[in-house]
Amino acid sequence: MRLAHTLSLVSVLGLAACSTVPLEDTPTRAQTTEFSVQPMKSFGSPQPQPAQRSNGNIAADFLSLHFQLESGRELPVFTRFETPITVRVTGSPPPSLQPDLTRLLGRMRNEAGIDIRQITAGAANITIEAVSREEIGRALPQAACFVVPNVSSLSEFRRDRRKDKTNWGSLRNRERLGVFVPYDSSPQELRDCLHEELAQAIGPLNDLYRLPDSVFNDDNIHTVLTGFDMLVLKATYAPELRSGMTRAEVAAVLPDILGRLNPRGVTYAPQPVTATPREWIEAVQTALGPGTAYQTRLESANRSAHLAQAWGWTDHRRAFGHYMMGRMLQSGDPQLAQRHFLTAMQYLQSTPGTELHRAYVTTQTAAHAITLGDAASALAQIRPMLPVAQRSENAALLSTLMMLEAEALELLGDAEKARAVRLDSVGWARYGFGSDWAVRAKMQEIAALNPRNRLGG
Repeated sequence: MRLAHTLSLVSVLGLAACSTVPLEDTPTRAQTTEFSVQPMKSFGSPQPQPAQRSNGNIAADFLSLHFQLESGRELPVFTRFETPITVRVTGSPPPSLQPDLTRLLGRMRNEAGIDIRQITAGAANITIEAVSREEIGRALPQAACFVVPNVSSLSEFRRDRRKDKTNWGSLRNRERLGVFVPYDSSPQELRDCLHEELAQAIGPLNDLYRLPDSVFNDDNIHTVLTGFDMLVLKATYAPELRSGMTRAEVAAVLPDILGRLNPRGVTYAPQPVTATPREWIEAVQTALGPGTAYQTRLESANRSAHLAQAWGWTDHRRAFGHYMMGRMLQSGDPQLAQRHFLTAMQYLQSTPGTELHRAYVTTQTAAHAITLGDAASALAQIRPMLPVAQRSENAALLSTLMMLEAEALELLGDAEKARAVRLDSVGWARYGFGSDWAVRAKMQEIAALNPRNRLGG
């Protein structure tokens, strides 16, 4: 299940209103771009980075992913599809769904070696139903999208949601599943749902906050299946495994499976595995949860940061608490927010495999530099992160970084290059944010950071 987070990971809203940079008094009309002629862009060949951890650690992750649910409940046996997998789309799919699904199924075949294909009629092993966000919210209020066993439609899930057939803990093999995704979200959010929910439909059911390099993590940092994720899926369908095996039986054969599929993992030294206690998870989920009062969310984010400190964590989970605190504080106390962002960056810089996490933090620190008129600092932060966002296929993040880059170029007086970068960002923004009004709102939000664009007060 992909959670619907209140905090937008790439939002920079709030910084412009809090700056003390002197403002011009002359009434003006904000600049616009000819973005109506910019078509939506799409990513080229996937560039997943191979898993960069020891096979011993990956084996521990594999077992935690397959033998627990997100609630922490243990699963008694391993399950997967034992036949070639068929996928069918129903409901009201928007135009972007089919090319993204075709690309995803191709990756699963080519990178994970899974026998999976789409059909257009008849019963399928996995039915992807495109429904409205409102319908998803009525079914599961915390979810952006989700997957359920032994159903093929949302109406069937509503009818049978309290029956044993939809209970993952009772599942002994996988034959029929329903995936429910929002047709009225941005193309990127819909694609992200396809990646996570289809991967969980055929593979692991759990999410682990300790994973820095996976979509199987409710921090929603990674939005498309990574090299680690594809390795987990490939191991899931290794011939040595079958549905019904116990945790001990799977653990006994995993070293040989991973040694064959990931020989480079033998060369990495194992690292201590630190579990993520429910206390921290609940604090994070409260901080990010929709419909929660601001003060409660702020206190929960602060609690997650204090818990991580008390437990001596120094990884991306320690950074995440500070990132959340910075996001919540930036409108009311931008200086304190920046201190949290810088603290988050310090922990990320000492944690391997967190380049994408750093790119998210950079949208905040570079935006602040722009409000101060420090274009050189903003550009120095932004430019190394552009290829990171591109490799990660995160159009919302990429377009945000490019819009920030354009404002920094404006501050340096390079209006022509700024205009070119801004126009180039629009195609990515169309994919990342969706509608024209959402793209315009993002552009205006970022343009307002520039002290040259803001009106007096």
